[in-house]
Amino acid sequence: MWFACLLISVACLLGAIACAVAINRYKFAKKRNFSVFHLLFAGVVVATLVMFISVHGCTAEATLWGAWRAFLLSVFNTMQVFTIGCEFSVVKDTLIHCPEWLHTEYQIWAATLFVLAPVFTFGYVLSLFKNVSACFKLWGSFRKDVFVFSELNDRSLALAEDIKTNNKKAAIIFTDVFADNDENTYELIDAAQRLGAICFKKDISVIDFNKHSRKAAVSFFAIGANETENLNQAIRLIERYKHRDNTHMYIFSTKLESALLLTSIDKGLVKVRRINEVQSLVNRLLYEQGGALFEGARVAEDGSKKISAIVVGMGNHGTEITKALAWFCQMDGYKLEIHVFDKDPLAETRFMAMAPELMSPDYNGVEVAGEAQYKIKVHAGIDVMTASFAKEISKITDATYAMVALGSDDVNINTAVNLRMYFERMKIHPMIHAIIYNSQQKKALEGIRNYRGQAYDIAFIGDIESSYTEAVIIDSELEGDALRRHLKWGKEEEFWTYEYNYRSSMASAIHMKARIGCGIPGAAKKEEELTVEERDIIESLEHRRWNAYMRAEGYVFSGSNDKASRNDLAKMHHDLVDFSRLTDDEKRKDSKIGTN
Repeated sequence: MWFACLLISVACLLGAIACAVAINRYKFAKKRNFSVFHLLFAGVVVATLVMFISVHGCTAEATLWGAWRAFLLSVFNTMQVFTIGCEFSVVKDTLIHCPEWLHTEYQIWAATLFVLAPVFTFGYVLSLFKNVSACFKLWGSFRKDVFVFSELNDRSLALAEDIKTNNKKAAIIFTDVFADNDENTYELIDAAQRLGAICFKKDISVIDFNKHSRKAAVSFFAIGANETENLNQAIRLIERYKHRDNTHMYIFSTKLESALLLTSIDKGLVKVRRINEVQSLVNRLLYEQGGALFEGARVAEDGSKKISAIVVGMGNHGTEITKALAWFCQMDGYKLEIHVFDKDPLAETRFMAMAPELMSPDYNGVEVAGEAQYKIKVHAGIDVMTASFAKEISKITDATYAMVALGSDDVNINTAVNLRMYFERMKIHPMIHAIIYNSQQKKALEGIRNYRGQAYDIAFIGDIESSYTEAVIIDSELEGDALRRHLKWGKEEEFWTYEYNYRSSMASAIHMKARIGCGIPGAAKKEEELTVEERDIIESLEHRRWNAYMRAEGYVFSGSNDKASRNDLAKMHHDLVDFSRLTDDEKRKDSKIGTN
């Protein structure tokens, strides 16, 4: 019995350790109601209990009551060990019943458990104290604006640090925080503590903020890596706080279903915003730096200026920038050509399914007065690491802009450098943007030069530090401009509630800034200040831009100019025609939207 109990006791602890290692490696702990610590704690408890069973079982009567008595005494002594209330003599004095050859091993094992048990007790009490401490800190922030994050990660930390920089009195709260042995996790927790943040192990939807001061704002950020979990948390939070004023909900998700679900649910008083990080980056890029596309355009033989863009990668970012360039570059006096590269042999047909009329031969590469004018060519099945890519690039001798978005910082950097090499061989120097997530690498790469001091002149965008700021996520200048444009024809609530309104108003604001920068006559005026000539220019240009935008969003012509033929579920619109076929009322809408 002694030997069997010793083996089982050792096996219980070793098994707990093995499970803990597996859980830590595969990150299961954070998604379950237990952690590595709890698993090891349980292993020590069971190992200690089994060890005491042999101690008390050797003196118990060979009856059912005797066995029950031995078990209860074992439980009692196990509890004493964890509270440092058990004397080692309980084990030592009963060793007279143990085989002599097992005395030393049993004493060593029992002593090991006697040391481990109080250590785990102290750790457990300390973990409880941390939760209590976090609650006290939250109560101490009763009158402060609080910013609550669903997870502690690089993105949430960057945003929290920027919020704290701009608002010293703000209370920063991270939830679902577990201390693992992972180096990155340790660094994140250390940074959060230096920030003065309150860290809870609990899920964001469990902590009660209904008792927080109604005069203080509560802002929730569902910002985890799992977008489905973000959405589920957001829905629970909206339901819980929909009667609380001064409450904001930010959901980070690029999925279409999140937009649909958030539109349909009753949000009550909660102001809800979906943050599509891909669209946010592209919109911000065009709003802040889009003017350089027109400044870098080449003069064509007919006197017009040509924007020749290259997009490498048709993932989320590459697809979004391709669609955005189609409407953004609709400008009088300019022509647009876009070359898109992807190693997926089905890249072109996938893009055509997403925006069928944008890629239709009836419009793509066709110049019709009063229509969107552009040429998009998708080079599918071409890997950037092959000679085929270099060969195709060498044919684009008039390139003025390039975007690299291949999903990996290393690959993006390498491809951008190679593009600069190919362009230099052709004696052209287009602007190059490459997406890079790592903020430290971005800083290190700024202004990079070769060994001869020649600048690569590559702009790296999309890093965490610059993308997750209060000015970008919470108080966006572009968003403010878009809202003002929306209010010219709709209500504010509809701007935030419906993705269609939000996205179209953002595009309108972005293009408005660009056309003013390009000096389009009448662009900076109010509608009532336009001359007849300026009105004609503005209306035609705005309709061209709108046509390209709607087609990029997947809309097609409804087949009739009758309003009744419009069907937004089918993404069909009656106004997707050239400008001359619009009614006078529809033309007036273009001048209303296309002016300040």
